[in-house]
Amino acid sequence: MNNPRDWKYTKDHEWVRVDGDVATMGIADYAQSQLGDMVFVGDLPDVGATITQGESAGALESVKAAADFYAPLSGEVLERNEVLFDDPGLLNRDCYGDGWVLKIRPSNPDELDTLMSADEYDEYEKAQA
Repeated sequence: MNNPRDWKYTKDHEWVRVDGDVATMGIADYAQSQLGDMVFVGDLPDVGATITQGESAGALESVKAAADFYAPLSGEVLERNEVLFDDPGLLNRDCYGDGWVLKIRPSNPDELDTLMSADEYDEYEKAQA
């Protein structure tokens, strides 16, 4: 498992990296590998919108399945990755880098405590296999 060690993860296979007051989020490598070749990203919230932890914050479609992107944290959307609209395959090629989905300003930093560490997520991921 090549999950970045200092990030947090959800049971829905999203990740979040916090840098100061900005949280960047995306889908984990496990998620993109299970979904297969991504063909569509849509319904991402507009900049300035408020998202809520655990609620849908976008739609993902692959050749195999459709899935929601669930917000790992609540907060105000600062940026959405517009590149994904034209190049959804970026989620497959670089899910932990240029394939990020949203950047937000978290409204409740305590929500981070409800997410899994990389070690916990590795164990969770193994149990999914």
